[in-house]
Amino acid sequence: MSQGKILLGHIAGAHGIKGDVLIKTYTGAPGDIGAYGPLSDEQGGRSFALRVRRATADGVVAAIDGIADRTAAEALKGTQLYIARERLPPAADGEFYHADLVGLVAMDTSGATIGTVVAVRNYGAGDLLEIALSGRRETELVPFTEAFVPEVSIDDGRAVVRMPAPDQSDAPDDREAEEE
Repeated sequence: MSQGKILLGHIAGAHGIKGDVLIKTYTGAPGDIGAYGPLSDEQGGRSFALRVRRATADGVVAAIDGIADRTAAEALKGTQLYIARERLPPAADGEFYHADLVGLVAMDTSGATIGTVVAVRNYGAGDLLEIALSGRRETELVPFTEAFVPEVSIDDGRAVVRMPAPDQSDAPDDREAEEE
């Protein structure tokens, strides 16, 4: 269920006056974005050979072949950088590329369809699967841990999901109900 290309980062803007760019990376180690070889834009029409200069708190500073001044670097701001899926190594056991998870059918432990995985999010506390619920307009975020997602089968196009219990913080306290 993999897609044809994987997003590895995006150009956040120019860095300095000699054509370097700042790249926000989605690779495990930010500096590794340069080790994949040339990357392409979303349509595949442009190729970008990167030379990583250094990693910073804001991203990776890199030179791009053919970009020699700040104006040319600024014109690339917002460009997303992709790699062909087949150029990546296979994921290790128990690990998944986010792109392979998107599109999986989410099923409960009894086999009933809950919805479809539409994205993988990470707000700093770990990966979350965003699931578009069947027959509803909203989505739900589910922690991508073994407790909530005990089984993933990329080959079968499905993931078993235990939905978190609804938030009980708005429910009346038992003691309040007894006092009435």
